[in-house]
Amino acid sequence: MAKLIFRYGAMDASKTANALMVRFNYYERGMHAVVLKPGMENRDGANIIKSRIGLSAECESVESFLEERTPDFKDADEIDCIIIDEAQFLSVAQVDQFAWIVDNLNIPVICYGLRTDFLGKAFPGSARLLELADNLEEVPTICWCGHKARFQARVCNGKMVTEGEQVALGGNDMYVSLCRKHFMNGDIGPAFLK
Repeated sequence: MAKLIFRYGAMDASKTANALMVRFNYYERGMHAVVLKPGMENRDGANIIKSRIGLSAECESVESFLEERTPDFKDADEIDCIIIDEAQFLSVAQVDQFAWIVDNLNIPVICYGLRTDFLGKAFPGSARLLELADNLEEVPTICWCGHKARFQARVCNGKMVTEGEQVALGGNDMYVSLCRKHFMNGDIGPAFLK
């Protein structure tokens, strides 16, 4: 039986690299895994997902994938798995659509994304995945102190940002992963200040 899986973690947890490894495992076995990301996530180009360690693959936008298959899903028997990167940017309705695909078409959907934003608040897509997913799996990374990082702080001019738009696309130059203690204390660590 197919499952809706949400693999979440702070930034720098290698979620995209993990997604690409899962895709490769399907490919290696002669199976077809579709890789998707929300259209708004275009840091590496509209149709590419790329990990920090340099792994990359072509992908399709969530929006075009769903639009091309609604209301009919004619190629369901040709898809062995759906892998979604940056799933925090999914809408609640899109998460519901992917849950429907799992339940009615028996296609596993594996979502990778952040649990919370830079203020520690859940993204709408992540919140819905936490509510609906069959499996929740944390992808760990570490804070500058060595403890498990569960949050990411937005940083500007060496200071933790505490207000602003929920979404601001950026990488290691703009965000730092922190444990709860350092997130709550606003302590971004010595390395980020250099």
